[in-house]
Amino acid sequence: MMTDMIQRIVMMVVFCLVQVMVLNRIHVFNCATPLLYVYFAIMFPRNYPRWAILLWCFTLGLIIDTFSNTPGVASASMTLIGALQPMLLELFLPRDADDHLKVSAETMSVGKFAHFSSILTLLFCIVFFALESFSFFDWLYWLQCVAGSTILTVIFIFTLECFRKSK
Repeated sequence: MMTDMIQRIVMMVVFCLVQVMVLNRIHVFNCATPLLYVYFAIMFPRNYPRWAILLWCFTLGLIIDTFSNTPGVASASMTLIGALQPMLLELFLPRDADDHLKVSAETMSVGKFAHFSSILTLLFCIVFFALESFSFFDWLYWLQCVAGSTILTVIFIFTLECFRKSK
């Protein structure tokens, strides 16, 4: 339990630093920004306590909000993803899957992991940019931001997934 907590704190610090120092400065076509910290919510194993997922996701979102000047946007989006992750994960796993299955392309299969992470990332980006713009006046720009950021984030997630080893 203590090692899991230390690992999650280290991952949280790394995701925060990478997002705030590097990825927040990337704006492809002035609308697409990779939001890699959603990968933190995707990686929770099956049967991880739901209250803990919500707490971890909210905390990471709050830290990102603090350093990115997006008051409440990342924390609300991450909390929603934290609430949806366990339910969505069950849809992609067989009933006889291990109770402590770690979510990865290696343990789930590449196709299922691709669908799972893409759906969560898309939902995250929809909520994130809807809260950030707080209006659908320029819905085409909003749609470009959602689509572009989702694609970039999924590419970054799969890049990290290639280097990650399942234990």
